[in-house]
Amino acid sequence: MTQFTSDDAADLWSVAERMADAARAAILPHFRSGGLTTDNKLAGGFDPVTIADRAAETAMRDVLADLRPDDGVLGEEHGSVSGTSGLTWVLDPIDGTRSFISGTPTWGVLIALSDDTGPIMGMIDQPYVGERFMGGLGRCSWTGPGRADTLDTKSTIILADAILFSTFPEIGSDDQRTAFQKVAREVKLTRYGCDCYAYALLAAGQIDLVIEAGLNAYDIQAPIAVIQAAGGVVTQWDGSPAHDGGTALAAATPELHAAALALLNS
Repeated sequence: MTQFTSDDAADLWSVAERMADAARAAILPHFRSGGLTTDNKLAGGFDPVTIADRAAETAMRDVLADLRPDDGVLGEEHGSVSGTSGLTWVLDPIDGTRSFISGTPTWGVLIALSDDTGPIMGMIDQPYVGERFMGGLGRCSWTGPGRADTLDTKSTIILADAILFSTFPEIGSDDQRTAFQKVAREVKLTRYGCDCYAYALLAAGQIDLVIEAGLNAYDIQAPIAVIQAAGGVVTQWDGSPAHDGGTALAAATPELHAAALALLNS
């Protein structure tokens, strides 16, 4: 894993915050605005993208071109660019575009920085609410309107006491849906539809589990860094690293993670 001084970390966080600010400025004029057009990226399905998605990623890439030109970039809307520094910024300009076009404030901007071991820092930013969740390289914090606090996952270790979130009730394949329901039947409460905001809630100690499938690297790398900094655990459903996408099991504690993992694989 790449080693950083405190000054290095401060510089990298400054860049991440500059990107998040630029994305906010690009996105907010379009949120809940009349006449927003939506393109569909998925033949035979619905995977929406808007001018706000594309403009936000362009704005973040412009910041990187100015401040970190030697770093690689992987973004949902504008693809991959190789770098020479050994570091890659992984960007999802609007995670939860379906929520965005529906007017619900559960979407967010995802920014991660990764080396060859996976994500080393991450940010989940919710521009409309004004919340920013940050983890890695010396930070484990949350800021909101007039408030700031340290991130810390809950101490739940029993599934019967847990609150579980997932974005879609129709999660993954038939087999994956069956496995998910094994966990859902054991928890105290299951809720749907929060996109990346669910991972932020887990890091902030509000919920206990997030289980999803069909993810890309840009969907999960920032949540991994934030949740791990807060004391949680994130893997694929088979226990392997999740930073390349696929499935994700995020848990507040190792004990809760192990209990959910056992059911997913039973």
